Amino acid sequence: MIEKGKISAFQMALMMYPTIFSTAILIVPAITGKYAERDMWISPIWGSLNGFLTVFVLYQLHNLYPKKTIIQYSEHVIGRIPGKVLGFAYLFFFLHTNGMILREYTDFIISSFLLKTPMIVVIGSMVLVCAFAVQGGVEVLGRASQLFIPNLIFMLFILTILFLKDLDLKNMFPIMEHGIMPSILGAAAPQSWFSEMFLISMLLPFLTDREKGMKWSMISVLAIMFSMIIFNLIAIFLFGGTTSSYVYPIFSAIRYIQIGNFIQHVESVIIVIWVTGTFIKISVFYYALVLSTAQWLNLSNYRSVVLPLGFLLMLFGMWGYRSIGETSKFTATILPFYTSFVLTLIPTLLLLIAIIRKKMKK
Repeated sequence: MIEKGKISAFQMALMMYPTIFSTAILIVPAITGKYAERDMWISPIWGSLNGFLTVFVLYQLHNLYPKKTIIQYSEHVIGRIPGKVLGFAYLFFFLHTNGMILREYTDFIISSFLLKTPMIVVIGSMVLVCAFAVQGGVEVLGRASQLFIPNLIFMLFILTILFLKDLDLKNMFPIMEHGIMPSILGAAAPQSWFSEMFLISMLLPFLTDREKGMKWSMISVLAIMFSMIIFNLIAIFLFGGTTSSYVYPIFSAIRYIQIGNFIQHVESVIIVIWVTGTFIKISVFYYALVLSTAQWLNLSNYRSVVLPLGFLLMLFGMWGYRSIGETSKFTATILPFYTSFVLTLIPTLLLLIAIIRKKMKK
């Protein structure tokens, strides 16, 4: 195998939590609120169904091909040439999506804090740090997640407590005023984030306790769902039906937190959460891109392509989108269909084909 490192199922779950939630905490409330308004807290429940489905499908494929990633076993399922074409499509998807994540991170940092810092400095510094982590392999990513993510969750808990005195529970009523449909429409964006559980297909072959992979993946989806519900509720309690008018609702609320004269300007906390979570997220996507490229090209070592692909990530991050508005529009309109098709529908079709082929052989 190209990758010699090993991680536990628990470490994989810790890697997947920020991979989905770190960007969702700032962006999803505004997008979901546009359609669901006061029912936006229900939308992550509908969206999580896609996460559970994605985990189930990928784990079943893993059982059929236990030591291979989706780049490798797609050639066994649909043939060598179609498998190579599908593998290349996934390479492009990882590159494009990670470039978009980099751009979201950069736009937030520059617009909120580093107003005069050149974009290339913000993107380049993050890519360089992530490149060092990816160079170390999956074991380094697993240990970094085990070190950072519990602290991140603790800081989210503290932030939730700081919000309590400003929450107005009346803002969430009436519940389902216009029926169930608005909350389902609002689930379009969250379900696209949940489909990123697809990345377990790149991690399952390297688990030390593969039999626990399904359980911890499902726990990760549940944890992300509850976190989204909590922060969507906070946005509703604070802003009511006007949540969608803010680009980053949670961050806007955090800026006004003040308890006495000694707890204020806690927006630095959200920066720590954002940077830490985004570092893990970009690194996991970066690792998937690097490992997939090495497997697609049949290389003996993936570390030789880390820096060249990092340079491509910088280009995609800088040139992929012209503004925050364009990124938000893509996230709200195209991304839900784009990610669901690539990360959930295609693996489901692969599983059906693999099952049919297995039965035909018998």
